[in-house]
Amino acid sequence: MAPVVMQGVRTESEVAASGSTRPRPQALLDPMPGGLWAWLGPALVTLLAGIVRFWRLGRPHAVVFDETYYVKDSWSLLHHGYEQAYIDNADQKMLDGQTHIFTGHATFVVHPPVGKWLIAMGEAVGGLNPTGWRLAVAVIGTASVFLLCRIAMRMTRSIVLGCLAGLLLALDGLAVVMSRTALLDGILAFFVLGAFGCLIVDRDHVREGRAGPRYLRRPWRWAAGVCFGLALGTKWSALPFLATFAAMALLWDFGLRRATSGWRTAARMTARRDLPGAIGAFAIVPALVYLASWTGWLVTDGGWSRQWAKGRSGGFPLIPDAFRSLMHYHHEISYFHTHLTEHHPYQSSPWGWPVLARPVAYYSTDLSNGQSDCHANSCVREVLGLGTPILWWTACLAALYMVWRWAGARDWRAGAVLAGIAAGWLPWFRYSHRPVFFFYAIGFLPFLIIGLVLALGALIGPAPGLASVRRRLVGTTAAGSLVVLVVVNFFYIYPLLSAGTLSRPDWLARMWFRTWI
Repeated sequence: MAPVVMQGVRTESEVAASGSTRPRPQALLDPMPGGLWAWLGPALVTLLAGIVRFWRLGRPHAVVFDETYYVKDSWSLLHHGYEQAYIDNADQKMLDGQTHIFTGHATFVVHPPVGKWLIAMGEAVGGLNPTGWRLAVAVIGTASVFLLCRIAMRMTRSIVLGCLAGLLLALDGLAVVMSRTALLDGILAFFVLGAFGCLIVDRDHVREGRAGPRYLRRPWRWAAGVCFGLALGTKWSALPFLATFAAMALLWDFGLRRATSGWRTAARMTARRDLPGAIGAFAIVPALVYLASWTGWLVTDGGWSRQWAKGRSGGFPLIPDAFRSLMHYHHEISYFHTHLTEHHPYQSSPWGWPVLARPVAYYSTDLSNGQSDCHANSCVREVLGLGTPILWWTACLAALYMVWRWAGARDWRAGAVLAGIAAGWLPWFRYSHRPVFFFYAIGFLPFLIIGLVLALGALIGPAPGLASVRRRLVGTTAAGSLVVLVVVNFFYIYPLLSAGTLSRPDWLARMWFRTWI
């Protein structure tokens, strides 16, 4: 049986058949697509993503789910440099247009400031209202689509497949909801994806001779470190991505050296030439960026635990009081995360995330005939954090195919996809004792989509000239039919994602499983 070939990429066996005896990394076999459509295609897909994300962004006119924390914390950061406590009816006052909602005292928060600073930038532009506090996440969610287009294009060497990856992210329900709600996880996903993209570019540049092997000549790896620092400064759940991708990047370095030398020589060269730069890019740079994200807390005096070290000698006399207080604050945050046990009605097991077992209802209200735009006896307006079902379910099958591609064909792209999925999914099983939610899956959604696109490329078949016209016609028809189904499925559930008004029968028709209610 002939090996399956990803569209636009030749395998090592094909290179060998051509008579070449020089080892050639796979990234060199085809150039990165260029020209007008390499940029215009992703731009058009991103435009579509922006339309579905920004359309009626201020709807619902309400404080949705955990927006109640991040919206006020962000506004406080913008005006005070640290998070202040707020009055009891602060949510309603914000919706009424009032901004005097703080008590003047510090409040305990459990996530770093980067994501909240970005939300604050949106509030600075749009004001303390639903449109303003969702503005930044909408921009970031839209930008993620363009980023994924370019990353997938580089991994597949295909403009069509790259744009298809962006299109699937643009039309995923969970991605849309996370781009229309002022939460942190969509921001985290953007920085993680950015770091991954930087590593992909670095991998190509090293193999093309445009970077390395010395670590000071690898700017894209340092850029990945900055992205990782920003991701960690948004939520600590970025740490598994950092650890996994750092190991992956070192394995890529080792694999490149092993292609031209023995195992022992490659291991020695990787440790001597690549490891020091990896420590700088994946440890020192992220740590410095993370620390810088706390500048507002450090340069002011009123933040939570800011004065903890004052008057305490402690075990670190050479460390300034501000940094000892910050260390203590981090201990408090860690204790909170590891000892949280309260039940939440929308918590779910990570086992069910890939199959959409329990989505999160961010907002829901019942309407009667004549209320707002309800023209039935009873209506429902909801924001449901639900992925596009056909997309997620087929992506799960594609992930299994990626396991086969990585284990059986040693396809580095499949390994990278699996690394991203594992880093964003598996660590949450450790925290089954505390509430975890499906929307955490936004972190590994881009990697599910890349895996699906790689599988669709294989379904379409080898590049023209390597497969019959009939083979490619059948494959293209099958792949295209799946994409059409995803598009139809997305627009069918779009009212659930954007607080659209549905009659109760229409709403129930979209509740395919009891656990979705």
